[in-house]
Amino acid sequence: MLELSRERRRMVDVHLSRRGIHDREVLQAMQEVPREAFVDPGFEEFAYEDGPLPIAEGQTISQPYIVAFMLEMAGIGRGDQVLEVGTGSGYAAAVMSRIVDHVYTIERHADLAEAARRRFEKLGYGNITVRTGDGTKGWPEAAPFDAIVVAASGPGAPLALQQQLDVGGSLVIPVGEDPEEQRLLKVVRTGASTYSEEEFGAVRFVPLIGEEGWREGGRSGASHVSRLPRSPSLPQMIAAAAEPLPEFDHPSFAKAFDRFADRRVVLLGEASHGTSEFYRARAWITRRLIEEHGFTIVAAEADWPDAAAVDRYVRHRQASPRATQPFQRFPTWMWRNAEFAAFVEWLRGHNERVKAPGGQAAFYGLDIYNMRGSIAAVLEYLDRVDPEAAGIARERYGCLTPWQHEPSTYGRAALTRGYRECEEAVLKQCRDMLARQSDDASQDGEELFDAAQNARLIASAEHYYRTMYYGGAQSWNLRDTHMFETLQHLLEARSPDAKAVVWAHNSHIGDARFTQMGIVRDEVNIGQLCRQRFGEEVALIGFGTHSGTVAAAKDWDGEMEVMSVRPSREDSYERLCHDASVARFLLALAADPALRDRLIERRLERFIGVIYRPETELHSHYAEASLARQFDAFVWFDETTAVTPLGPEHVASGVPDTYPFGV
Repeated sequence: MLELSRERRRMVDVHLSRRGIHDREVLQAMQEVPREAFVDPGFEEFAYEDGPLPIAEGQTISQPYIVAFMLEMAGIGRGDQVLEVGTGSGYAAAVMSRIVDHVYTIERHADLAEAARRRFEKLGYGNITVRTGDGTKGWPEAAPFDAIVVAASGPGAPLALQQQLDVGGSLVIPVGEDPEEQRLLKVVRTGASTYSEEEFGAVRFVPLIGEEGWREGGRSGASHVSRLPRSPSLPQMIAAAAEPLPEFDHPSFAKAFDRFADRRVVLLGEASHGTSEFYRARAWITRRLIEEHGFTIVAAEADWPDAAAVDRYVRHRQASPRATQPFQRFPTWMWRNAEFAAFVEWLRGHNERVKAPGGQAAFYGLDIYNMRGSIAAVLEYLDRVDPEAAGIARERYGCLTPWQHEPSTYGRAALTRGYRECEEAVLKQCRDMLARQSDDASQDGEELFDAAQNARLIASAEHYYRTMYYGGAQSWNLRDTHMFETLQHLLEARSPDAKAVVWAHNSHIGDARFTQMGIVRDEVNIGQLCRQRFGEEVALIGFGTHSGTVAAAKDWDGEMEVMSVRPSREDSYERLCHDASVARFLLALAADPALRDRLIERRLERFIGVIYRPETELHSHYAEASLARQFDAFVWFDETTAVTPLGPEHVASGVPDTYPFGV
């Protein structure tokens, strides 16, 4: 019981207050009413998640946010008399009863009405009266009402309900002729025979069955309703605004992204780490930004020392004496794939043709992993330029030596064995390398910058692995903050007007403030930090798909499999894009204000990383987000295919040992 009480408080704080519900009486009432008492047996553990739950008779108990939002729209308060149409489980009526003087609630299913009545009696909520009947006709003998809240969707606002409002009273009802999506409508009675209407966001409710609602089977039975002009469905609006994209090698494919060429940073996402179309699209977009618009930095969600091997190859620099095959850490297919290899070869050829000093395009890794490779890089550099400093560095990094192969176990040791000294040692080494970089900026530029960045990574990684065992958002925030700071260092090191393309997962590049990451888990990401730092000079471009195949594993460190991607859920952004019936398109989210307003409403969005578990997809891979606020543009491929991983059979003959994909 105590745990459920804590969950109730968390629901109010996270799902209501943080999402903009400010009515104190509504928040207090939802804090007081035990939602677990209104869900069907077996669903108690989900009572305080922000989602609808099924109940008997094919009905649902609405998600907490929608209940709170509708009650706040209705403006209910002390002393009010309220009518609810669609009792359902009785939860919304119970919440209202903690605020108003009396609640009248109508339910067309007798069994649901009786079950709700018993719940009210058990909880001691004596100011609720329940009736079984046609809710579209209202409750004339109890009228007028200060507010009427309808928990089902009709073709319009029933005239009978409007007439039962007191002057100044509000009717809140979802309306629309599309069974998959409706709009919240607020009707206010402004006089004896005058009303005003205001529309709010998109919602999805069960149909309102009755004389002034829908008939069984979906036809309208209403002749006395306030009808709104029929407007295009959301998929139709997306189809109208979508810019169809040709094949990747067609000149107009990448040219469509010229609108972002004036930005200093363009972040290109992906909805999975194993989808061929996402890699190929990013490669062609990046090629154009480099060739035509002066971008010279490609920064990826990849490990710094591994990416450094690729950078040496594409910029025709001398191989490092410590050279090892990069991207051996799980998941190998994320970068060791044919699609990325083709881009690497193009980048090498492009740089060979570039004559201007500093004009070559470089490839860098932003991520925090491969601490072992970074330690080796720092020591290799110091061995060459300052053997005495190398000895000091070896001593300082000695405390990390036992965990270089499995750094995730360091966090557990740090919790129990007092590794404060290790933290101080790696920070001292980082400061020394940065001081060396500052003092010797004109000498050994590229090599010193690489070594200094590796020292930064080691310090960040030590902190990251140490905090992993505390849980919460801190380790994620450390990782994305490190990636953002690395990007800043790259821009500063290249030139004052340097421009960068970033390749990373949607979860990193979409502004976290408008997803469950930021709203629920207090997480930040590189997309959010770039917007806060660069403002209008940054573009966040997300990618999505409906179905196809993906390269992924079922467990961490598991074998890569080519899996079928389940068709997107009906209540997701992906399904809206699929229903637009345009196979591949670019959607500029600021181009159509009306569409953008519709895409601000939070919906489910799919995120597949290196792990994919189709059997638990809803809980494992979907999260709520506001697409129009998360991204500046969205790239859609309706059906996609898995990347082609590189293995021994893909080694080309005659290439140098430093070739980044040799094995």
